[in-house]
Amino acid sequence: MEAVRLPSLALLLYVGLRGQLLSAAAGNQRPIIGVLAQETGGDIIHFGKSYIAASYVKFLESGGARVAPISIKLTVAEYTKLFHSINGVLFPGGDNSVQESRYSEIAAIFYNLARQVKDKGIHFPVWGTCLGFEELTVLTSGEDLLTLTNTSNLTLPLHFTDDAFHSRMFKHFPKDLLQSLQIKPLTGNYHNWSISRKNFTNNKKLSKFYRILSTNMDSKQKEFVSTMEAFRYPIYAVQWHPERSPYEWKLTKGIPHSSEAIEVSWYLADFFVNEARKNFHQFSNREEEVKALIYNYSPVYTGDISNFEQIYLID
Repeated sequence: MEAVRLPSLALLLYVGLRGQLLSAAAGNQRPIIGVLAQETGGDIIHFGKSYIAASYVKFLESGGARVAPISIKLTVAEYTKLFHSINGVLFPGGDNSVQESRYSEIAAIFYNLARQVKDKGIHFPVWGTCLGFEELTVLTSGEDLLTLTNTSNLTLPLHFTDDAFHSRMFKHFPKDLLQSLQIKPLTGNYHNWSISRKNFTNNKKLSKFYRILSTNMDSKQKEFVSTMEAFRYPIYAVQWHPERSPYEWKLTKGIPHSSEAIEVSWYLADFFVNEARKNFHQFSNREEEVKALIYNYSPVYTGDISNFEQIYLID
C-alpha cells in the first residue's frame, strides 16, 4: 500500500501565513465599532442614566459596520477587554464635560489604548464628532484650549486647507462633492465651543499631532478648526455632524438634508468603517459578541422632547 505523504511543516506554515495575508488584504468583513455612551441630561434624563443617539448607530451601519455600545459603568479592566474585542471607536457629540465626566474618563482609556497598539503596529481607528472632536483636543494637548464661538445651529461650507486634498479622510471623495463642500452649506454645526485656529497652531502638542483639514468662521468671524486627522495615528475628528443629515429631522435650519449632504455623510461613514476593517480584534466567542451588540437595545422615540429622533438607553 502506498504511503500517505504528509505536507511538510514549512508548507503548513506557508499556507497558514498566506491565509493570514489574504485575510488582511481583504480586510475585516465583520467590523464592530464601539460608540461611547454619555450621561443623560435635559428632558431625556427621566429615561435613564446614559444614552447613545440612534443617528450615530445608523451612520456606522450605513458604512457596513455593527455597533457595540460602550457603557459608562464598566471598570478599566472591562474597557480594556472591550477595546481588544472591537475594531474602532466613535466619540459622539453631546454636552458632557471634556474634563470632568465619565465620558471624558472613558474616552481617555480608548484614546490611550489606540495609541499604544498603533505603536506596536496594530491599526485601531478613533473618530470624534463635535464633543468628541473637542475631547480629542483635550486628550492630546492635556488642557482645555476651547473658546466660545457663535456656532449653534449653523450650516456652513468647509474652508479646506491644502492638506485636505492629500488627506486620508477625503482621499476617495468625488471631486465634484469636494467642490460642493467648499461652496455650499453642507455641514451642520451645533456647538458653542471650538478650538480656534490660533490656539491650535500655538499648541505644539496639537500642531505636531494633527493636520488641519478644514476651518470655518463663526458668525462673528472667529476662525475655528472644523476637521482634522492625526499624522501618525488613525484618529479623525469633525466639529460638525455628518450623521444628522440623513437621520435627524428636527425642524431647524441647522440640518442640511440635500442629496449632497447625504452623500457627504455616507462617504465619511464608508471611510471610517473601512479604517475599522484594518483591525482584527475579536470577541473570545460568538456568545460574547452577540451580547455586546446594540441589537440587544431598543431605540426610544424622543423627537418631541430632544434634538434626537431616537436614542438608545444604555444604563
